[in-house]
Formats: sequence, structure tokens, C-alpha cells
Amino acid sequence: MKNTEQAIITIDDAIVQADNLSLFYGEAQALFDISFAIPRHQVTALIGPSGCGKSTFIRCINRMNDLIDGLRITGSIKLDDRNIFDRAVDVIDLRRRVGMVFQKSNPFTKSIYENVIFGMRIAGINEKPILDETVEKSLRRAALWNEVKDRLHESAMGLSGGQMQRLCIARAIAVSPEIILMDEPCSALDPRSTAHIEDLIRDLNGEYTIIIVTHNMQQASRISDYTAFLYEGELIEFGPTNRVFTVPVKKATEDYITGRFG
Repeated sequence: MKNTEQAIITIDDAIVQADNLSLFYGEAQALFDISFAIPRHQVTALIGPSGCGKSTFIRCINRMNDLIDGLRITGSIKLDDRNIFDRAVDVIDLRRRVGMVFQKSNPFTKSIYENVIFGMRIAGINEKPILDETVEKSLRRAALWNEVKDRLHESAMGLSGGQMQRLCIARAIAVSPEIILMDEPCSALDPRSTAHIEDLIRDLNGEYTIIIVTHNMQQASRISDYTAFLYEGELIEFGPTNRVFTVPVKKATEDYITGRFG
């Protein structure tokens, strides 16, 4: 185990609390004793070089890593004070509470309308007035309604890349999650589409807890309230974004933010 000093901060209203979280792929360890609290209804950015464990960590929060053979986790992640790795936890319910938007937009080969309400259909909700209301509300929250309201029953595959990503965000929020995980949501988008997504994240801030993985330092500084810096599977520093980017405690954080490595 490595001996890098960890950065731990106490947050009064934490929705997620990681305590001594370690993750192993077989004999290879990918996360090392990570402990920090993620504040409710704020945007938290995870930064660090490729392969440092950012995506691995957020996929623990909705237990997507469960699908990997040979995976082993020690420590805990608590969601509202309950360990999500407890055997009694309903993983389907967990993933309703913790939505996810991936690096590459992944709309289903269905209509725009059916994409938005996919999770509701799975939950057995089929009343048309409720579905119609949810579609409009979710697309409005995703800043997409005005662009697609006249073609809701056309294939989602006809949308642009940026529109597809906003549709995926609409699909995520349609089931009223508490947390939205975003894994490099802008990496495949052009600058204009990226600006749309960043504006959307700012708009959703305060209503949802958003945890975003990004390689873009400028993006992290623009849109996040808190920043966690991971390096080689360890949490090096965590704190309010303005403080982390202006007066980092650790030299490694300063070196990464200023481009000396990464």
C-alpha cells in the first residue's frame, strides 16, 4: 500500500461518504484507501491523469463495477449513511437514485420520447399523462425541449452529438435521481456542444448532486464547487474548487494543475 497522505474534509451535508475505499482487479489494486465526503446539491469534479482511478471511483457509487469479474472492494461508500455494498441494498433502486451519463452518448435506438421515459417504463409507469409531463419536464431541464418538441416520436439517432448527450441527461433525470454521475461527458463534443453541457450543469446545480470526471482543468474550475485530485489510485487532495486551484495544499496538485505532468 502506498503511503501518500490523504486529504480528508468534513462536510456538514454530505450525501456520499467514502471511507477507506480500496478496489482490486484480481491481484492488481486500482484504488487505495480513499476517504472523502461529497456534498449534497453541489458539483464535485474528479481530476487526474488517465488511469488514476477517477472513472473507477464513480462507477463504485452506482455499483457498475459489480459487472467486472475478479473485482474486490474493501472499505465502504455510504449514501445517506447506508453502506451501498450492504447485501440488503437493492442495486436497481440504487441505480435509480444514482443516474449516469457516459463519455460517449448512448441513446437507445428508439424515439426521443421513448428514450426519455425508458426508466419509467421499467418501473411500470405507463400512464400517458404522466409520461407526457415527464418528457416535457426532463427535456426542458436538459435544455433540449425547444429543439425537439416537434419530433418527439422520431428516432433519437437523428440528433447531433451534443443533442444526444443532452438527451442522455434528460433520460437520467426523468426518474428523479438524487445524484448524477458524469464520466467525461464533453470529451467527444465540439466547443459549442460542450458549452451547452456546461451551461446545463450550472443550471442543474443545486437541484441534483453532480459528480463529474473531467481531464479539462478549465472545465473543472468553471463548473464545480469542489474538486478531488486523484493520482495512481490515491486521493491526493480534496476541497473547494477555488481553493484547490489557487492555493493547493499538495505540490503534486499544483504540478498537475499547472501542467507539469499529466
